[in-house]
Parts: sequence; C-alpha cells; structure tokens
Amino acid sequence: MTSDVGSLRPRRREPRLLGVGQLLRGLQGLFEQRVGRVFVVGEISNLHAARSGHAYFTLKDDEAQIRCALFRGAARGVPFELEEGLEVVAEAEVSIYAARGDLQLIVRSLEPRGVGALQLAFEQLRKRLQAAGLFDEARKRPLPSFPKRIGLVTSPTSAAVRDVLKVAGRRFPATPILVAPTLVQGDDAPAQVARAIRRVAGAPDVDVVLVVRGGGSLEDLWAFNTELVAHAIAECPVPVVAGVGHETDVTIADLVADVRAPTPSAAAMAALPDGEALARLVDRDVRRLLSAIESELDAARYQVERWVEVLHARSPQARVALARTREARARTAAGAAIRRQVDRNRHRVSELAARLDAMSPLAVLGRGYALARRSADGRVVRRAADVAIGDALDLRLAEGAIGVEVTRLEPAEGAG
Repeated sequence: MTSDVGSLRPRRREPRLLGVGQLLRGLQGLFEQRVGRVFVVGEISNLHAARSGHAYFTLKDDEAQIRCALFRGAARGVPFELEEGLEVVAEAEVSIYAARGDLQLIVRSLEPRGVGALQLAFEQLRKRLQAAGLFDEARKRPLPSFPKRIGLVTSPTSAAVRDVLKVAGRRFPATPILVAPTLVQGDDAPAQVARAIRRVAGAPDVDVVLVVRGGGSLEDLWAFNTELVAHAIAECPVPVVAGVGHETDVTIADLVADVRAPTPSAAAMAALPDGEALARLVDRDVRRLLSAIESELDAARYQVERWVEVLHARSPQARVALARTREARARTAAGAAIRRQVDRNRHRVSELAARLDAMSPLAVLGRGYALARRSADGRVVRRAADVAIGDALDLRLAEGAIGVEVTRLEPAEGAG
C-alpha cells in the first residue's frame, strides 16, 4: 500500500514580498499609530541651517544619536538660536527618511534644558550685541539739558503714556511731546516699535526719544529684547531713553539706550528739566544779579561822588578859594612867624643891652668910679705912672665931667 506523503504535508505559503518603500511606509504608519509624539532629551550636534529656513541636526547622548529635522514653520516658533552642544528637550514625531532609510525625528518645538527658552534667547542676543559694541559706554550720548521736543514711543492707550504725560506736565510742561503709537506686545510689536523709533526721530525739533512700556512678564516685554529694536535704538540719530517695565526688569533696549530709566515715569524725569528746581535757581540767580547790580551802582555812585569832588576841587572857583585860603593861612603863619621873630629879637636885644649895660663905662661910673684922661692928649690914665705932678686931667663922672690937676702920686703897691 502506498501513501502520498507529500499530499499530507501542509502547503508552504508564499512569502509576501514588500518593496523598500512599502516597508518604510509601513514602519512609518506603525510609528504614527503606536509611538505618536515623543519628548526626547539630547545634545545638539552636526547643526546645519539651510537657506530655506529649515534646520537639521543630530540629538545625542552617551548611548546613541538620532537625526532631527526642524522645518521652517516650527523654527519660527523657537525664540533662541540653536548652538552646538546645547542640551534641549525636543517635542517630535518619529519618522523615517525614506531616501536613505534613516530613522529621524520631525521636531515640532524645542526648549533648552535647565533654562527658559526666552531667557536663553535673551542671553544669546545680549552676548552677540555686546560683542558688536552696542552696549559700550563710549557710544552713549548725553541728553540735551532743555529738549526742544520729545518723541515718545509707546502704546497710546497704555498707563505708560499717561505716566509720562503726567510727569511732563508737572516737571516742565513747556516742552512739547510727540507720541509715536505702536504695539508693545505680540509678534508684530518689534517691527512696529522699530518703525516708530525711526519715524519719531526724524520729526522736526525732536532731540530725544523715550521708548517706554509698563511692567509685565518676560514674554510681555519680549518685543524690547529683539535685535530689530536694539538696532533701531542704536541707529537713532538722537539720544534714546529706555524705560521698559519695572525697576527690576532689564531688557536689551535698556542696555542699548543712551540712558536706562527704571520706569516710564523715571524716563520722563531723566529727559525733562525740573521746572521747580530751575525756578528756584532762577530766583536765586536773580537775587544774586540784583545784589551785584546794587553793589555796582553803589560803587558807581561812590566813584561819581569822588569825580565830582575832584572836578569841584579843580574848578576855577575852588582854586581861587583854595588860593585865598592858602594866602590867609600864609598871612597868618607869616604874621605869627614875624611876631615870634620880633619877640626873639627883642629878647636878644634886651639880653645884649643888659650885657652892654653891664659892660658900659657909664655903668661903672654910675657906681662911683670916674674915667681920667690927660687933658693934653686925651689918653686914658690907668696907672699913676701915666701922669706927673702938675698934669691937667679931665675926670668923666657918671653925670658930668670935671677938670683937675695932679698934686699927688701914689704908685700902686709892689709897682717897680
């Protein structure tokens, strides 16, 4: 008995043949159904930014790596710049690049690991602009002391514009303010703010621009953390005062501006002079000026009086009066001098007369003496030897004279 063994064996099924494309499409569908959207942590490497706006890179960790594609639409929503070595969290869909058969991630969004995306974007832009010199103190311009006209870039319905106008009205209301309305928040805000800065800076007589906004979150203030606004401020032909957010908020606009103010109100105070302080200074200077004028007038009056005195002293009448006065003084002085001299002469004469009188023979005769002269020759007889017995003598007495004859001679004792 024979049996057909082959007929008892199960017939072998023919294998299903798949094309490479079919396989990859099947796997793609499997990923979409079973895996869906995933969040992958890794470090960016092999970064390539295409002109089309797409970005291609590899995410890797210590164990593996996978290719990633960030298409232009999704790339626009990434606020920071992709950098080699930056660790990120990628929200993506697993896909297969059929042309090469590579497994890849189609990235829908990216967040930096350990730091907020906006904060990272802020730091990246800050470093880049700092390296470009936009924060250098050397390029900061001084504000005009008395601005002709102020340009104000802000939302026309915001509290910031009201704060600025309130401060301006109180501080120096004479300065006109030109408001350049703009959005200060949202996707269109950076371009509008930049245009408003350029527009108001070109208006007649505007010599300082205020860029202000009230407080808010980092997202709310983001328009002032963009490169577009930073370059608009840096290229502004007149000085810019930035007053964005509250005192603790620091934006890129603050760093680029010529003057950073902590609030919109402080920005207005920085740009406008203090009217009350100026009034006090003017009042003080007016008082000083009046005092100086009064001093000058007093000095002028004194000088005029001196000139009048000099002119009066040099007038013909004054000279005649002075001459008369001098003549009278001279007469008086001469009379006094003559009298003194006469008195001195009288006294001298009296002295001389007394001396002469004392030495006069008459005075001697008045005391009982007589002057004897020889009648023959008139010689004075001083000694008995000068005469002889019988000589005639004339005796001069104090009063009168007598003639005598010598009858006796008595030589002086001791005469030889």
